[in-house]
Parts: sequence; C-alpha cells; structure tokens
Amino acid sequence: MSLEGIILRSVGGLCYTETPAGVFECKVRGIFRKRNISPCAGDRVILTDISGDTALVSEILPRKNSLIRPPLANLDYLVFVISTCEPSPNLTLLDKFLAIAEFKKIKSIIAVTKLDLQKNSELADIYRNSCAEFLEIDYDSPASYVKLYDMTAGKISAFTGNTGVGKSTLLNHLDGSLGLETGEISRKLGRGRHTTRTAELYKLDNGGYIADTPGFSTFETQKYDIIRKDELADCFPEFRPYQGKCRFQDCAHVKEKGCAVIEAVSNGEIPVSRHTSYIEMYEEASQIKEWEIRRNEP
Repeated sequence: MSLEGIILRSVGGLCYTETPAGVFECKVRGIFRKRNISPCAGDRVILTDISGDTALVSEILPRKNSLIRPPLANLDYLVFVISTCEPSPNLTLLDKFLAIAEFKKIKSIIAVTKLDLQKNSELADIYRNSCAEFLEIDYDSPASYVKLYDMTAGKISAFTGNTGVGKSTLLNHLDGSLGLETGEISRKLGRGRHTTRTAELYKLDNGGYIADTPGFSTFETQKYDIIRKDELADCFPEFRPYQGKCRFQDCAHVKEKGCAVIEAVSNGEIPVSRHTSYIEMYEEASQIKEWEIRRNEP
C-alpha cells in the first residue's frame, strides 16, 4: 500500500505529511541523504510502509521549483508583506526577492500593510510594471484581504517580509484558526522581534497552503538562489521593452552610453529605485565565483 501526500513540516529527520488518509509522521529513506536530497515543506511525496500514523517517505516527486532557505518546494506564490512605516519599507531588499521570484518562475504578490498609520501611494507607482500583484491591505475593508484569500485558494504560497511588518497579523485575518504568534515593534530599534522559527505549511479552508517564513532580516538573499549577472536583467520585467534596443549588444544596463534602459530611467519610464536595486544586484553578482553557483545548483 502507498499514499501520495504533501509534506507540511520537516524537522529533526521527520516529515509530517498530509494525505487523503490523514497526517503521518514519516521517516525518510536513507538513499536521499546519500544523494544529498532533503525533503522539505511543499514536497509531493509517496509514502510506503504505512503503520498506524507512521510511514516512510520512499519517493519525492519532481519539483517545479524550490527555495534553499527557508527550504520550500512547489510554490505558486511568494507573498511579500511590507509596511508603509514602522518599519519603513526596504525597497532594495524587496527588489532582490522579487528578482529571485521571477528567476524561479514563482508569481509575486506585494501586500502593503499599516495603511492606517501612513499612506504610501508611491509604492503602487514603483511596482506597477514589475509583474507583481500589488495589494493594499486595509483591515477596515475586508475586500482587500479577501482578494488575497481568493488568490491563494488551492495554491501553495509563502509569506515573507521584514520583521515587524505584520505577516502573522495578515495570516490570522486570512484564517483566524491559525492563531499565529505576533511580535511587537521595538520603537527603539525600529524593527520587530522575529517570532517565526521554522517553515511550515498551514492548510486554509479554501484548499490552499500557506507558509509563514522567517523575516527578511534573517536571510542573505543569496541563500534563496544565485542569479548570474547576465541573467539578472531578465528578472526585472520593466526592462524587457527596452532590451535589444541598446547601442551595444552586450549592454549591462549599468552605466553604458546608448543604453535604452538607462534612457528609460531618465525619462521616468522605469522607477529610479528599481534600477538602483538592479545595479546593486549586478555588482554583487559580478563578485560571485563560478564554484558558488555550481554549489547551489540542484
């Protein structure tokens, strides 16, 4: 007898896997360790050796995508929660994660919170052409988060964001039964205390799964994935209408003369902050050694 299921949590060498017959505590075949493969939340797996509420993960089905840290697989959406203030949005960090989502072919959603404390209409203008769905979350207007609830129906979505932006509060509004712990903002430090300790999938009553992951400040973006410098421009959708129109075929879109992308920035067609983030990422990518890239390839 075998069952197909989805891993909700993987910790301490055990996987907790949901199947049509219930949730099983599973050990993992040793062959995966020999192949340097680690099952993670979101993995679709085949269970065998079923006995009571225990089983063995004997097969990990092919992944459509995965993140390195936090370890998550088969994501449909990455939801980036940012606040208008307390803490102020870190657009450079947001842009890095949006680029990674584009690189991994995961759809992006930007959810803006704390509109009651401060409005920030500039954010919508900046990300209008980024291919990310832009949502302003107003808890006095349920329709604003009901839309997010509907989008995540039947999907696997990871929620992430800088500490203190209100990720857990938003998740609790999507499904009050989650009861996730929320952290208070430290006004002295201008940032929140991290409260989420491990990547775990939670089942919503709309058939979707959500993962509340640790905040941005606990990660280096290269832990998610490494993007080569010659692949980076493709991760900024606003650049696409101008690519191939530069004076030089190998234009890096950083400071070259005759660059159509730079001209578009000067004309206000591409937000300055997006291009600034691109330049920073390009310079970082230029420092990456080839062996680091190979180490992170599946």
